[in-house]
Amino acid sequence: MVVKTFVLFDIDGTLLYSEKVDSRCFANSYEAIFGRPFPTIDWSKFAEVTDHVIFRTAYYDHFGRFPTETERTVFEDHYLAALNASRAERPEEFREVPGAARLWQRLEADERFVPGIATGGWRRPAAIKLTHVGIPASHPFAGYANDKFSRVDILNEAIGLVRSVHDISRVVYVGDAAWDVTTTQKMNLPLIGVRRKGDHEVLRSLGANRIITDFNPPQAFFNHLEDLPK
Repeated sequence: MVVKTFVLFDIDGTLLYSEKVDSRCFANSYEAIFGRPFPTIDWSKFAEVTDHVIFRTAYYDHFGRFPTETERTVFEDHYLAALNASRAERPEEFREVPGAARLWQRLEADERFVPGIATGGWRRPAAIKLTHVGIPASHPFAGYANDKFSRVDILNEAIGLVRSVHDISRVVYVGDAAWDVTTTQKMNLPLIGVRRKGDHEVLRSLGANRIITDFNPPQAFFNHLEDLPK
């Protein structure tokens, strides 16, 4: 049996850019459904950056209780519709991080690696975004924000799923944000950071030391994988 590396990807800012369109859809849907202004789309202001926590926090602050599952589903349905409408009207605002889809294909074709998803978003919005940039929307080894209170829980869900099928020697996370650095530090996992504007110092100042701007050329990413401790 081949011992594999599990390469686990965030979505927003890592595999695709959405120019905060998705964040605005989230906030606008909340205001349309519940009639209250959404507090902020600066996700760093929330205790945990997951759709589950963000939505529950805003709702509790407004109504003094947590939402029911029915209320959450109504909100998510509206959010999905808004995402689809925005994607149709302004497809250029949902863009692949250069080389992401090709890299995913290479990882899938290489027996040394298993690619997976671990995102702070809910499952259904994540599928819309991945489909838009040519990455398969359904994954056997994925963690989503559905009912998850922390990003550690999300990553652990994906890791548990892959370890039930494959002999995994190590897990590498690929993410773009400060919370990706802090999450992997908590879990003692190596991180490959992605910063689209080339502002690598944002993650480096938090302790990340392997950072790329995008996935072109793909060999640069594989070089990072090879250089990480086995």
